[in-house]
Amino acid sequence: MTQKTNNPKFHTHEAFSVEEAYAYCGQLTRSHYENFPVGSVLIPKHLRPHVHAIYAFARTADDFADEPGLTTQERLSQLQCWEENLLTCQQNPKGPIFTALSHTLTTQEIPIQLCQDLLTAFRMDVNHNRHSSLEELHHYCKYSANPVGRLILHLFGYRTKWAADHADAICSALQLANFWQDVGVDYSRDRIYLPTEEMSKFGVTETDLMHKRLSPQFRDLLRYLIQHTEDLFHQGFPLLTHVTGRLRYELRITWLGGMSILKKITQNDHDVFQKRPTVNKSDIPRFMCQALWPFHWHTK
Repeated sequence: MTQKTNNPKFHTHEAFSVEEAYAYCGQLTRSHYENFPVGSVLIPKHLRPHVHAIYAFARTADDFADEPGLTTQERLSQLQCWEENLLTCQQNPKGPIFTALSHTLTTQEIPIQLCQDLLTAFRMDVNHNRHSSLEELHHYCKYSANPVGRLILHLFGYRTKWAADHADAICSALQLANFWQDVGVDYSRDRIYLPTEEMSKFGVTETDLMHKRLSPQFRDLLRYLIQHTEDLFHQGFPLLTHVTGRLRYELRITWLGGMSILKKITQNDHDVFQKRPTVNKSDIPRFMCQALWPFHWHTK
C-alpha cells in the first residue's frame, strides 16, 4: 500500500486553467538557477511552456529526493505519489504542474515513459550515494540525463534512434561534467559520484575527499574522467550539425557550456574543492559567437 504524504503539492483541489498552469511552471523554472538555460530565448516561444512544464515536474521530484529532514522511506513515498499523479494526469490532473504536463504530453505526443525514467533516477539518488564503476554511472545517466535530451528532441520533432543516441552521449557528458565540478559539494552531502573502481585504480580514498586533498593521484583521476567525458561530448557532436533552427544553437551553446566546465576544472589545476567551476552569464556571448562556426572548435 502506498504511504500517504502530507506534502501540499499532492493535495490541491483547486482547478487551474492550462494558461495558469503553464504560468506557474514558468515562474518555478525561472526561480531556479541551472548551469545551462532552461527554456531560453533560443527555444521558440510556442515550445517554452512545454519545456517549463517538463522542468517543473522534474525539478519538484528532484526536490522530493533531496528534501531534508525526511527518512529514505518518506522520500520514496513522495516520489511514488508523484509517479501516481503522473500516470493519471492525462485523465485527472492534480495541481498546476500536472495540469500543464498533461497538456504537454497530449499535444506533443510525448511518451510518458521518458518522465517515468526521470523518477527512476531520483529513486536511485535516494537509495544509492556511491557508484562502483563508470558503467554504473552511465546506467544512472540513462535515467537522469538522457530522457531530458530525448524530451527536447521530441518537442522539436526529432524522433529517430540516430538523433536519440547522439543526444544521449551529450546528455550523459553533461551529467558527468556536473559530477566532476561538484565533487566537494556532493561529498558534503554524503554523495560520491567518482566511481569507486577508478578511485581505487588511481589511489584516491574517501579520506582524501574528506580532507580535500589535491594529491597527484586525485588530479590524475580527474584528468582521466575529464578525458572520458570529453570523448562523450565529441561522440554526440554530429547532432549539432544535424538539427536546424534555434535548436541547433541551443544545443551548441549547451555543448560549449559543458566543455567549458571541463576546461575550467583543468585550468584550475583540478581544484574542485575550493572553487566550484561554473558557466557564468559572461560566458554566454562567447558561446553564442562560437556556436556560429562549430567546426572551428570541434577537433575530433
